[in-house]
Amino acid sequence: MRKSHPVRRVVLATAATVSGVVLLLSLKPASDPAAASAAGAAPQQTAAGQESPQGGARGAAPAGSGTVTGDAAQTQYGAVQVRLTVSGGKITKAEAVQAPKGGLSDQKTQLAVPRLNQEAVAAGTADIDSVSGATYTSEGYKKSLQSALDRVKPASSGTPGGGGAAQARTVTGKAVQTQYGPVQVRIRVSGGKITEAEAVQAPKGGLSDQKTQLAVPKLNQEAVVAGTADIDAVSGATYTSTGYRQSLQSALDQAGG
Repeated sequence: MRKSHPVRRVVLATAATVSGVVLLLSLKPASDPAAASAAGAAPQQTAAGQESPQGGARGAAPAGSGTVTGDAAQTQYGAVQVRLTVSGGKITKAEAVQAPKGGLSDQKTQLAVPRLNQEAVAAGTADIDSVSGATYTSEGYKKSLQSALDRVKPASSGTPGGGGAAQARTVTGKAVQTQYGPVQVRIRVSGGKITEAEAVQAPKGGLSDQKTQLAVPKLNQEAVVAGTADIDAVSGATYTSTGYRQSLQSALDQAGG
């Protein structure tokens, strides 16, 4: 019987050992950190994709959309605060998160707030009518509504080339008391210029109605043309004109103009 050569036995033993190690490594589960990280990478990316199927991070509202809450406006009977739901720059829902309470205020709030909410959605601005019998609540509502509208981010501000539209904003000046009633001006500013002016409050009743109808359109037009509060008073409506200019300057100060 031929004897095995010693060198050959060593070679065969070494080969068997290497084969065994390779087999063990191929069967070993990927439990080391690097393998685990590689294995978990794909599911993590999938989860991130599911987080925002519409694009953008979860909870981040698109420009011109989301929920905004106005400042709490103090009235003689309590605070009024309005919250808006906005989509594409338009009001889709309005609600009063604060309103006067207690006694007769409960009845007035129940009467006024639903109407004011409805008008805010329909108008899309704070230029809405007061509810008869709930004047203080109505005025407070409009102030808080305007505050909320001022916080709405323009829908085009996040798009390329939308810089000009992003700068457009609406500001309301302070209500200026005159001998015949308050005057309050709201302006729309774009690119540092007044593009629209309107009186949200003006003297009412009796002869004041005629003077307001005569003066306000002219004052609105002059405000847009001049771009400043340095506009001429309308003859026969001196008090209204003076109050208008003061409120207009207040609005311009807020707009940075």
